[in-house]
Amino acid sequence: MPSTVHTETRSCWVVTDGSAGMENQCIGLAETMGFDPTIKRIQTKKPWKWLPPYLWINPLSQLLGAGDNLNAPWPDLLITCGRQAIPMSVAIKRASAGKTFTVHIQTPNTNATNFDLVVVPDHDKLRGKNVLVSHGSLTRITNEKLKAEARKFEKDLKDITAPVVTVLVGGSNRCYDITPQVMRDLCQKLKDLHDQSSCFFLVTTSRRTGAENENILKEALRELPHILWSGGENNPYFAFLDKADHVIVTADSVNMVCEACTAGKQVLIYELSGGNRKFRHFHEKMKSLSHTKPFTGKLEKWTPPKLSETERIAALIIEKHL
Repeated sequence: MPSTVHTETRSCWVVTDGSAGMENQCIGLAETMGFDPTIKRIQTKKPWKWLPPYLWINPLSQLLGAGDNLNAPWPDLLITCGRQAIPMSVAIKRASAGKTFTVHIQTPNTNATNFDLVVVPDHDKLRGKNVLVSHGSLTRITNEKLKAEARKFEKDLKDITAPVVTVLVGGSNRCYDITPQVMRDLCQKLKDLHDQSSCFFLVTTSRRTGAENENILKEALRELPHILWSGGENNPYFAFLDKADHVIVTADSVNMVCEACTAGKQVLIYELSGGNRKFRHFHEKMKSLSHTKPFTGKLEKWTPPKLSETERIAALIIEKHL
């Protein structure tokens, strides 16, 4: 872990629209820097939420009461991610008379100089003096967090048997379409894998998986030793990563791939048709660095290097800017 700033006397906010993939990156960076951040989940009014940041008038007054308000005293450090948080970051910087240090994660749809720092994955094109580039996305994964989460689910996981294969199932997005046919193919490969290895499956789905795909998955897993989490309280995601000997991840999620690689696991990618330049660059880079291999229906064995990008980026910010 990098040397931390004097967080006992400095405040940090994380501001997003509450999307888990965005929020976790911000929290992960804050925690790695030694902060216990205040989490702000915002909702913005129409029509402002659809407009580019430079057209917003008085952004801090365009928040819906269903979300969190943003009021002084302003934080020493503000970490944001996502379109809705961009005008808020700019407004807080102005309201604090420049005292709030602003970090935005992912390429913003505004000039990067509106922030003190921007952190982008290397499959994005943005570069500049105030831009830090990471291999993939940032995460909240640490060995301590994984072990702590595994202890919470100790009773539920006491009967699992090796080898343990954790399966992280995403869903359709703008680049990939996980259809029922695709899900059936994945399920058949999981059945074949169990026939070869007698593995135990720990499986999670996402909000994008969809009811029809979940039902196909549940039906296929019924014949196999498994634990499935498909929503609700007490998410065992981190515990499933901790227990895994291998992790299979659908190719639609950069975040899930990076989380599994940060956990130091042997990560197999269930490849999908589609994608775009960014996804192709990301997956090729992860394969070239031996972080991942394609999932072909069997378990590959190798010693992958552990992905430690959150620690590296946190250290750079502390060393050069705070």
